[in-house]
Amino acid sequence: MTRKLAWTVGLTAVSAAATVLALVGTRPDAHAQDAIELKIATVAPEGTPWEKQLRNFKRYVEEGSQGRVKVKMFMGGALGGEKALVRRTQQGSLQCFAGSTGALGTAVAELNVIEAPYLFSSFEQADRALDSQAVRTAVASAVQRAGFQFGFWAENGFRSWFTKERPIRLPADMRGLRMRSQEALVHLETYRAVGASPVPIDVTNVLTSLQTGVVDGFDNSLLFAFAASWYQGARQLNVSQHSYQPGIVVYSKSWFDGLPADVKRILTEVPTAMVTDGRAAVRRMEPILLRNLERYGIQVHQPTPEERAQFVQATRQVADRVAGKSGRGGRELLRALRAGAAGG
Repeated sequence: MTRKLAWTVGLTAVSAAATVLALVGTRPDAHAQDAIELKIATVAPEGTPWEKQLRNFKRYVEEGSQGRVKVKMFMGGALGGEKALVRRTQQGSLQCFAGSTGALGTAVAELNVIEAPYLFSSFEQADRALDSQAVRTAVASAVQRAGFQFGFWAENGFRSWFTKERPIRLPADMRGLRMRSQEALVHLETYRAVGASPVPIDVTNVLTSLQTGVVDGFDNSLLFAFAASWYQGARQLNVSQHSYQPGIVVYSKSWFDGLPADVKRILTEVPTAMVTDGRAAVRRMEPILLRNLERYGIQVHQPTPEERAQFVQATRQVADRVAGKSGRGGRELLRALRAGAAGG
């Protein structure tokens, strides 16, 4: 190669390198391009144990991924009601839904059986069932078939009945009442079993519906009733604890499937302490909430064993009826829940 040709080639190489460097210098940071956005949406209000648990999850994910995953939280129904959030997560326009199994049950029919009336008589039974391998496997398979990826359990708690005027002591007291209901099949069937008329209403419209007389009452956990201010539309509370409602965190499967393997592990292998601490934080508030509700003038009734037995009898067929309508997966999940609760 002549000296002139070598000089020309050298200039060309330097020019090309300079062009590449210029392009790198003017584009966004490479790490920023690799960032993965994770939007978590929930109707759970700010300032609650739910927010604390999700903030702990956000920290865990961002630190575990060394900043590659950027988590954004949308609390208090900022992106819509639960049914809309479930649908968006299923379609892939939202990465993560954090809410009730009842809401997810509108898209995953099998999950309805989890909230069947009087399926569990204690938190210990509920935890033992949900944490069993058989239940986790059944739930993970059911949500995957519907377009979701199971993340981890959260907590809402045992649901009880609130009414505006009529005190509830026995199933006969429920007859003719218009009760706000989640759209989940299990809640509709439970109300029908005790003679009430379920009125499906989104969480964002419940308080107004109580205040304007659209409904006569509702059921939910004490914490949610307080955090969402629904208690302001009620004067009577029967601490029935008739339905246990866990929280659940799921991801959009179409989004999840495209993630790097290490990020998938971070999102699905959440530390056990994050689940147990979340449960404990919600449950510690129960006595405080009861005292606060009484201070606000709500008449609180603790059912006697005889009164509870009548509700158990009135709703005894709901679990199997709902499981039957949910197909083979629903029946298998119900069997696994019962076995887990019994310690099997």
